[in-house]
Amino acid sequence: MLRVATSITRNPADAEDLVQDSLVRAFRAVDRFDGAHPRAWLLTILRNTEINRHRRRRPDLLDDPAAADDVASREPGPEALIVGQTFDTVVHAALADLPEKFRRVVELVDISGLNYAETAQLLGIPPGTVMSRLHRARKRMRDRLVVAGLAPKRGER
Repeated sequence: MLRVATSITRNPADAEDLVQDSLVRAFRAVDRFDGAHPRAWLLTILRNTEINRHRRRRPDLLDDPAAADDVASREPGPEALIVGQTFDTVVHAALADLPEKFRRVVELVDISGLNYAETAQLLGIPPGTVMSRLHRARKRMRDRLVVAGLAPKRGER
């Protein structure tokens, strides 16, 4: 659960809090558990807990407009992100730029190691949709690596 929570939150401390909150919710709801697919049941609770936590959060607003300009000026442009960066950095950037529905599938299947059926059950979508989203997400990420010069174009090796 911690590995999935870390992939969702991208912060180890938040992931630990999420797992703890999820386990408390699971303990309270154990009488409603039918006994089938405990991993998927726990991961569904984990996902729903994070969704609820995310909804409750409000973005911190900057009180000082000058500070907002300073933050914006430090943001690198798209070319700066790709040029001169390592393979891992480009992969992480490509993953972050994916639409949420594609990114979640990559995180669950490729990073967290869930199979298609578990991912489908966790996300509430058919396994075929998991496979097609994963294919499209991997293609987008590969295209990003090709643009960065870190992967050969199709047909080149």
